[in-house]
Amino acid sequence: MSMEKFCEKYLKKLHIGNITTDSNVLMAPLAGYTGYPFRVMCRKLGAGLAFTEMVSANGLKYNDKATAKLLYTDDAEIVKAVQLLGSVPSAFECACKGEYTADYDMVDINMGCPVPNIIKSGEGCALTRDLSRASKIIEACKRSGKVVSVKFRPGMNKDNIVVSEFARMCEDSGADMITVHGRTRDMMYSGEPIYEYIEAAKKAVNIPVIANGGINSEEAAIKMMDRTGADGIMIARYGLENPLIFAQLTGKNTDTTKLSLIMEQCDMAQSCFDEISAMDYIKKITSYFMKKLHGTKALKQEMYKCGSMAELRKILIQIFEERK
Repeated sequence: MSMEKFCEKYLKKLHIGNITTDSNVLMAPLAGYTGYPFRVMCRKLGAGLAFTEMVSANGLKYNDKATAKLLYTDDAEIVKAVQLLGSVPSAFECACKGEYTADYDMVDINMGCPVPNIIKSGEGCALTRDLSRASKIIEACKRSGKVVSVKFRPGMNKDNIVVSEFARMCEDSGADMITVHGRTRDMMYSGEPIYEYIEAAKKAVNIPVIANGGINSEEAAIKMMDRTGADGIMIARYGLENPLIFAQLTGKNTDTTKLSLIMEQCDMAQSCFDEISAMDYIKKITSYFMKKLHGTKALKQEMYKCGSMAELRKILIQIFEERK
């Protein structure tokens, strides 16, 4: 299947509330990774939206500085989208109306995280068991005047599938878009997504429906659109491994190399983070960029020993210069 097929058959703009995106290929929020530099890179490569990593609504309500640091942004992000996690409607309303998210145009509510401690707190995917509370959270976010989307899973397990009614609840509560991860909570992040669940959500609502889960190639993206009838796709971990997938799917110029991308990330990280934070970020991103590159184990070990950005840049050139 060629790049042209996706572009010709599926590529389009999305109308989400008062926001119009350049494409319907989105980058998912990923804890620890989708900081400001990474989001800007994805947008330049063709992503219609790129979300912040998961941010605690409670953390913002109580002015937690570490939480607030996750929201660094500037005018290079044309459309700013934040993802919030929590279970208390009033905390969401406070976070959405507060100074930390003042620059953000869009709020995505995490109702899909399957991690045990999140579930125990009644957050993430646990909210699929409490439609009333989930509805109140969406309504609370909408009172901020921001565009609101919801990312959720079809249910906790195959015996408790609530995808259609949950999708309708989201729309009725004011959500402007939903993203459905095609795996139940007990599937975590493995196994083929169940396309029928996403298709059911699409049939249940009139707002845009984005399909998420297991998209790691152009073929997988086409299959997802074919099988679900979704309005667009959201790429998660594969976007870290190969951000050039956004250029491939949207028809952008793909002459850029991983080396040039990581060097641009270094420049941006140094401009908005202190040196230690910048190095930590670049090392994490590079580890994903290096997946499937042979003969880099020793260089990866050297990378983790680096004590300065200047030293780190030299190692990055060694890692990627012959693998353009």
